[in-house]
Amino acid sequence: MHTPALAVRRTALVAVYGTLKRGLRNHHWLDGAEFVGEDVITTATLYDIGPYPGAKAEPSRGVEIEVFRVDAVGLKRLDRLEDYRVRRPQSGDYDRAVHATAFGPAWLYLYNRDVAGCPVIRQGGWPAPA
Repeated sequence: MHTPALAVRRTALVAVYGTLKRGLRNHHWLDGAEFVGEDVITTATLYDIGPYPGAKAEPSRGVEIEVFRVDAVGLKRLDRLEDYRVRRPQSGDYDRAVHATAFGPAWLYLYNRDVAGCPVIRQGGWPAPA
């Protein structure tokens, strides 16, 4: 779900679904961010790309996310990690869009690359249970 630009500028929430989650290898990129809570969203589907997942804005049966409150510096740090390019979002590895969560609208990084042949996670979280 995309949100009008004015509302987008106001959100300080980021929803994470992969290596940024608590206890996983990239969580340190969220140092200083406030953990808000866990949620399940049905507006995204995860793809297991190997060392990390990628989300596509496709309906799912519910994927697990963690929501954090970040400041502008923290968001820029995450943009760098996710190769999000503000001026040309489709040219980086990830774009970002605002999706509804139980805590309000939150940024969600969406994978720009092809996911053909990647395992699909339409319910649950990443890493997918073996």
